[in-house]
Amino acid sequence: MTALTLSTAAAPGLRADAIVIGVAKGAKGPVVAPGAEAVDKAYDGSLAGVLETLGASGAEGELTKLPAPAGFKAPLVVAVGLGAEPDAETGFDAEALRRAAGTAARALTGVKKAALALPVDGPGALEAIGEGVLLGAYSFDSYKESNSKAKGARAKNGKAPLGEAVLLGGKPRDAAHKGALARALAVGEELNRARDLVNTPPNDLTPASFASIVQAAAKEHGLKVQVLDEKALTKGGYGGILGVGGGSAAAPRLVKLAYTHPKAERSLAFVGKGITYDSGGISLKPAGHNETMKCDMAGAAAVFAAVVAAARLGLEANVTGWLALAENMPSGSAVRPGDVLRMYSGKTVEVLNTDAEGRLVLADALWAASQEEPDAIVDVATLTGAMMVALGSRTLGVIANDDAFRTAVYEAAEETGEPAWPMPMPEHLTKGLESQVADMTNVGERWGGGLLAGLFLREFVGDGIAWAHLDIAGPAFNEGAPFGYTPKGGTGTAVRTLVRLVELTAEGELG
Repeated sequence: MTALTLSTAAAPGLRADAIVIGVAKGAKGPVVAPGAEAVDKAYDGSLAGVLETLGASGAEGELTKLPAPAGFKAPLVVAVGLGAEPDAETGFDAEALRRAAGTAARALTGVKKAALALPVDGPGALEAIGEGVLLGAYSFDSYKESNSKAKGARAKNGKAPLGEAVLLGGKPRDAAHKGALARALAVGEELNRARDLVNTPPNDLTPASFASIVQAAAKEHGLKVQVLDEKALTKGGYGGILGVGGGSAAAPRLVKLAYTHPKAERSLAFVGKGITYDSGGISLKPAGHNETMKCDMAGAAAVFAAVVAAARLGLEANVTGWLALAENMPSGSAVRPGDVLRMYSGKTVEVLNTDAEGRLVLADALWAASQEEPDAIVDVATLTGAMMVALGSRTLGVIANDDAFRTAVYEAAEETGEPAWPMPMPEHLTKGLESQVADMTNVGERWGGGLLAGLFLREFVGDGIAWAHLDIAGPAFNEGAPFGYTPKGGTGTAVRTLVRLVELTAEGELG
């Protein structure tokens, strides 16, 4: 993991392998961003012109390398695009800084130490830059033979990730600056933990092994954990989780992870879909749709990471994470289209499509969470392809049983840099869930499938509890090229939103 440090040193005299500066896209060409004044001065104030000659414009994601000026102890200057130049009053927003830092960190693979002279106007900017570095430097190489000689580091194309990032403009003894760095570390490291889980092959990440990982983390961070195995699930009547996991040799689990604060007055429950591999079951997925289905537990990974991050930050709220873990496989013991499951709530569900399994495991976990009567529940799931059709591959959908709560969750996601969009729950779609033999079906009409899934889940939320559903089917797994601080593969989507919701709960501003 990349180390983060704060420094008030001037860039020219700092011993490092590279100095990172920001460049904005101005009306008449590239503009050197605040924080890089000393670097610009060393180029006799002509750095913007030099960058323009090299083809730089300041566009977001753009990166230009050039030799450092004479007298610098670092041999390299890396100019990273921040996007459009903001007006003087607003300055650069956190997401622009986060993406720029992530782009730089990805480009500095193999570098031991880099100093980031990006715009810093307070703790929020430092936090965004630090978070961007940690997320951009991420690499998942556990299954690759490493050619790196760096101790404790796996190789990325034969090179270790960036070793240390010095955030210039950060005051090591300032309480607010140290707090910003601590938050960046907690959120960044836990988000990367979620990425690791999503990227882990399904032959190694089963419901049981996932539960063991949670137990180890709970012991490390002083959290309470309870794991229900197949016997306990059977005794408790968790028909949804048991039905989905019945076709696999790897038995299902329901994990409850709890963080409590002695001064907390409000409670929040997170529920995560944890299908460690989704073949579709008897309703088998078509060829070409199976290869990335290890990512179908991204919701549970996000919930797990968020609860641990909340504990590391000591947030003044009680938070419980429910991880509904199962593997959806076809076999002689698998649930069949036409089967009826009796859920933990007592409702019966006619399974018309075994590939609509996520809502079945979530339903049991939502009802279990509801029994503790939290102030609010948020579930996270790679639930429907329909949400991807509606919102694309980078935006999560937000559905809720309360308009104000939906808005609060949507705004929290946007604030943390996780693109989101509020979605409706048209009541007329509920007719599609009617069954002749059970209380309801698990699928309805084709159109509006993502919204119908929300309507299904709503039936398993306790009365009077504010609830929101985050469908992260699109952004949870990046099959394309890396961009900004987002790698190829698992992204850790929703972790930052969930942590922000805990903070808002602690501040009494949620619900």
